[in-house]
Amino acid sequence: MQLLVICGSLRTGSFNRAICNTLPDLAPEGCEILQAPSFGGIPVYNADTQGAEGFPEQVIELAAMIAKADGVVIVSPEYNFSVPGGLKNTIDWISRLPDQPFKGKQVALQSAAGGMLGGARMQYHLRQIMVFLEAKVFTKPEVFVAFAKSKVDESGTRIADETTREMIRAQLAAFAADIGG
Repeated sequence: MQLLVICGSLRTGSFNRAICNTLPDLAPEGCEILQAPSFGGIPVYNADTQGAEGFPEQVIELAAMIAKADGVVIVSPEYNFSVPGGLKNTIDWISRLPDQPFKGKQVALQSAAGGMLGGARMQYHLRQIMVFLEAKVFTKPEVFVAFAKSKVDESGTRIADETTREMIRAQLAAFAADIGG
């Protein structure tokens, strides 16, 4: 089974990137974790640009990775109580493709934040977006990493807190079982 991980943060040192870096260690046996490339170079969606130039190569490549994966895990911070602009822009581009890769695709959500809600508001908005795309959003267990600064290792690149690791491990196991069963 292959799960594609999309990180909603462009920062290499983000708490959400630390989760992405940790996922391969926590995946159930037989589950391969693939990291999607950064979407940082994708231009702001504009229907005129799409009409004149077509889809950016990065969008086409990411859509192919989504289509090929058995499931997608989106790990993202919360910006201004919602989905980060770069992630939303990428989803907007993908949503315009004639063969919608998110349609019927299993999607799990995870988030980390410095505060007590752990990115919950972003997840609720992202669920609404995924419903429009006809993705099958996994519901429980949920992963909200609150007070994330205290959950990473000294380098800040991986999740070290064992309770948090177990929460993520449980979600990945349930998500893989839901896809496989």
